[in-house]
Amino acid sequence: MVLGEIRRNVHSPHAGGYPPKPPGCIAATPRLIGGTKTRMIAGTKTRTALGSNTMKITDIECHILLVPDVRKDVTSSAQDDIVVCVHTDEGIVGIGETDVNPWIAKACIEAPGTHTMGLGLKEMLMGEDPLQPERLWEKLYTGSAMNGRRGAVICAMGALDIALWDICGKAAGKPCWQLLGEQAKPHIVPYASLQPTGDSYEAYRDSLVAWASRARELGFTAGKMEVTLSGPYNHSGLDEPDDKITEIVAACRAAVGPDFVMMVDVQYTWSDADVALRTLGEWADLDIYFVETPLQIDDLEGYARLHHRAPMPIAAGEWQTTRFEFAELMDAGMIDVAQPDVGRVGGLTEARRVCEMAAARNRRIVPHCWKTGIGIAAAAHLAAVTAHCPFIEFLPSELCDSALRKELVDDELRLEEGVLALPKKPGLGIEINQDALKHYRVG
Repeated sequence: MVLGEIRRNVHSPHAGGYPPKPPGCIAATPRLIGGTKTRMIAGTKTRTALGSNTMKITDIECHILLVPDVRKDVTSSAQDDIVVCVHTDEGIVGIGETDVNPWIAKACIEAPGTHTMGLGLKEMLMGEDPLQPERLWEKLYTGSAMNGRRGAVICAMGALDIALWDICGKAAGKPCWQLLGEQAKPHIVPYASLQPTGDSYEAYRDSLVAWASRARELGFTAGKMEVTLSGPYNHSGLDEPDDKITEIVAACRAAVGPDFVMMVDVQYTWSDADVALRTLGEWADLDIYFVETPLQIDDLEGYARLHHRAPMPIAAGEWQTTRFEFAELMDAGMIDVAQPDVGRVGGLTEARRVCEMAAARNRRIVPHCWKTGIGIAAAAHLAAVTAHCPFIEFLPSELCDSALRKELVDDELRLEEGVLALPKKPGLGIEINQDALKHYRVG
């Protein structure tokens, strides 16, 4: 992976010290002074410096957000968020987020280190050059290895890495995807991620069918039906037999018609592959693009059996952190569709590595995303340079009840004729609604 050329003036307008830190995540306008000294960064392997100055990270802010009517009895991380703001001495601010408990992520970032293999993420980044995200990823991974390597520390790294790429794009005056690789497609196709409500089977079924129909009316050409009537994600209070799952899937297919790409997420519902196959075999004629997370994620042997015997592709990977966990999922679990969540997997740096691994194994990439316009933008930039990524997950603000999803980002990607245009603005191309950031901030 090669970071595209970033040229900028090395004469900092704040040579005498760091500039005043703007409030919140608002970036001060960088002042570039004319002159002949510039430097170029090409990835992290080659660096030509015609001047000695480098951009420096001066501060990292963590904003914990929570909707006021949060429900702990439901399984939806769209109710909370951590927004990370990485400040630089040139006034450029990078924005990132990740999908993990925000208090845990903040602790992972801000906790001080106690020895060389247990360093804090923030302290390792202070004073560093943000235009070297790949080198900094390796520094963070190694320096936090005794505490991290997987799990929440990697998720926290993901938010920071997204913010660093945002800085790179803003510094270069280019959208992030142009720095990540070559353009792989003319536009991005999102699928509507639909999670129904209802305290009875009939209400649940009718809710999902209505949302599927509404998604099609909005212009979506693909959608994922989340049918969770049992298992660890079941928060509806329902406990229905598997034939009811089949009834809902068939009803959704009838509602959207045969030319709508339909995925199904059963959210880890089945105990083993044999139980799953009894139901999945009944869906052979429903033209299911993939079934997501049918088994507990560590049942790699079970996933491999489904790969060989299920009548549709199997998708998983929303919880995986680092390419190493995806290697297990693809090689031992033999999943057909890998679903890295850009924030959780370790950011755009690590997500690109997962995409490269999937390409080498002839697997598809369909990124997971269940947060705000920040994560959606990151997934879009990843998809723009990933030829084997036919869709990205998209939580439509019109079809969700998350205030954070609706309000946090002002200018996100817009669905037009079933597709999203490739991002054109520098960096991630999004702006934080400062009023929403302040309103929902709890830590």
